Amino acid sequence: MSLRLERVANISIQIRGVTYAKGDSSDSQKPGYVPLLRAGNITETGLVFDDLLYVPSKLVSQKQRLCCGDVLIAASSGSLDVVGKAAAFDLDSEFSFGAFCKVLRPTTEVDARYFSHFFRTASYRRLISQLAAGANINNLKNEHLDELLIPLPSKIEQKRIAAILDKADALRAKRRKALEQLDTLAQTIFIEMFGDPFQNPKEWPRIPLGELLSNIESGKSPVCEDRPSKDGEWGILKLGAVTKCEYLSSENKALPVGVQPDVRFEVKAGDLLFSRKNTYELVAACALVDETPPRMLLPDLIFRFCFPENSRLNSSYLHRLLITGSKRREVQKLAGGAAGSMPNISKEKLRGLPIELPPLALQQEFAERVKKVELMKAEMRKSLTQLDDLFSSLQHRAFRGEL
Repeated sequence: MSLRLERVANISIQIRGVTYAKGDSSDSQKPGYVPLLRAGNITETGLVFDDLLYVPSKLVSQKQRLCCGDVLIAASSGSLDVVGKAAAFDLDSEFSFGAFCKVLRPTTEVDARYFSHFFRTASYRRLISQLAAGANINNLKNEHLDELLIPLPSKIEQKRIAAILDKADALRAKRRKALEQLDTLAQTIFIEMFGDPFQNPKEWPRIPLGELLSNIESGKSPVCEDRPSKDGEWGILKLGAVTKCEYLSSENKALPVGVQPDVRFEVKAGDLLFSRKNTYELVAACALVDETPPRMLLPDLIFRFCFPENSRLNSSYLHRLLITGSKRREVQKLAGGAAGSMPNISKEKLRGLPIELPPLALQQEFAERVKKVELMKAEMRKSLTQLDDLFSSLQHRAFRGEL
């Protein structure tokens, strides 16, 4: 295939985001206001349209109103994981975007879908991480984006390639949707068997959590390497290991050579982990460890619930109880902290948390039903991983002229 390398500046227009004072914005829609997308609305799988801000339309120029085909990019962040994230805007609705973002608006010389797929490639993210790294905050300058080089085949080829990538991406989206539905199924089973914990319609006795556990442990957080652990290395879990209420062992940092691991805090299969400190929206996340690689250690920001012999509490039941919406909001209210700091939940307050306690046999029946759901989810995740690998391979080949 005949390819030429073209500067992004030659096939797109770069647009800066809307600047506004804090008092100008609203978290709800008002007449004469425009919804505003920010870096948090950009995900690896596309744009999400929750947690929107609204700003007066008089602050938004015509150029800053998003068009179908625009590529929205997070241009400034304290985290290199965020800066450079990009997603295509494909709606006809009126939206704008904030000052910490940039938009690249493709010209008619390039197919918009082909153009947007380039900004989701691994090679793009690696290059942007190198360019954006700063001492205190990571920034993408105009020239960082303008000077990027995109392999550009003919317009017909661009459309063909974009169609292949779109189809592969749609298959991934279907798998993710199926996973979400399975998670909803587990929640439905919980409500069916036990009722909403806030209302407690089945009048289960409420027992303080501290009376049902033998201990609440927290680990240690030494200064670690700024990378995940490799095979055979010890790692300290990051908050991201539990933030999604599912255990992600890949969210860890390697323990430096020469630092002695405290093996008392090695995470084991069956552990129930709880984030004691985070932003208010993310604190009180809870994850049950189904399986884990060895040499993963508990940090001081994550608690481990320890159950006594002959426990009256099943860990699978407690996990699902604590991540049920109304119960998690109750737990989050326990968080406190100084102004400007992340909310923190103390062991003392957590021990006093009332726990709805059905008969153990019913909890165990629930655990068995959820186990079957989790097995289906594991198969679905395996399928999604295969599709992710396929998509990455197609992306790599597409922008090397091999697709």
